[in-house]
Amino acid sequence: MSPIDHFSHGLLTPVLAYVMSSVGSMLGLLLTSRARLIGGRESRWWLVGAAFAIGGTGIWTMHFIAMLGFSVDGLAIRYDVPLTAASAFLAVVVVGMGLFLAAHGGERPAFLLGGGVLTGLGVAGMHYLGMAAMNMSAHVSYDPVVVSLSVLIAVAAATVALWFTLRVSGALRIGGAALVMGVAVSGMHYTGMSSMSVASHTELVPVPGARAIDFLLPLIVGISVITVGLLLTVILSPSEKELRSEAEFRERLGGRDEGAPEVDLFGTPRG
Repeated sequence: MSPIDHFSHGLLTPVLAYVMSSVGSMLGLLLTSRARLIGGRESRWWLVGAAFAIGGTGIWTMHFIAMLGFSVDGLAIRYDVPLTAASAFLAVVVVGMGLFLAAHGGERPAFLLGGGVLTGLGVAGMHYLGMAAMNMSAHVSYDPVVVSLSVLIAVAAATVALWFTLRVSGALRIGGAALVMGVAVSGMHYTGMSSMSVASHTELVPVPGARAIDFLLPLIVGISVITVGLLLTVILSPSEKELRSEAEFRERLGGRDEGAPEVDLFGTPRG
């Protein structure tokens, strides 16, 4: 077996990966909190943003930042571009499906558990699809027991994450929940990576694909820019306190005069 190093750049990649996972989770929780307050059709766009934040930033980007520190002694590693892109798409889609399922079910445990299982299996699938996108002149195998453990961690982490999206609000609580989610996602990643064994071929041959520095780094930077855009959207939109105050104001106004035009918190007529 060829020696594997998951930390070829020291603590830089695991720390950055954890920070990115926590930031994506925090942004996703902020967006789902807004979706709960706004309600109606507008809430679905906030959930789409949350799916991108958690799935794209918190999970997929975390995975490939960690992979920048992955190396196998004496082997060149290249990445299959379509498979890598597919893994990003899968991460966002399954998180989105889980969020919509949990939001639709409200407090019902069956919907929460179903969304957690669906999302967890999808996240695990993203992880191993991303691993399958690696090309090297070697035979790669996985320990089925450790793989199963990583899938269980993914399902548990996804279920807890969805529970957080339904229950957690307020800056401090969201920040704390995001740190917990970052630990869970990072734990799933490195558990899955520990299941991997690599046996290099006797004759090394050139491998197809893109180098991580040429392909993954621009993708990660691009997703990070979109994440900053989502964060600015949250910052510039009305706060939770303002949304709650407006909802209460509209409710009181509606009770007084049902025929009055709909206005916002500042008394400006809507539409």
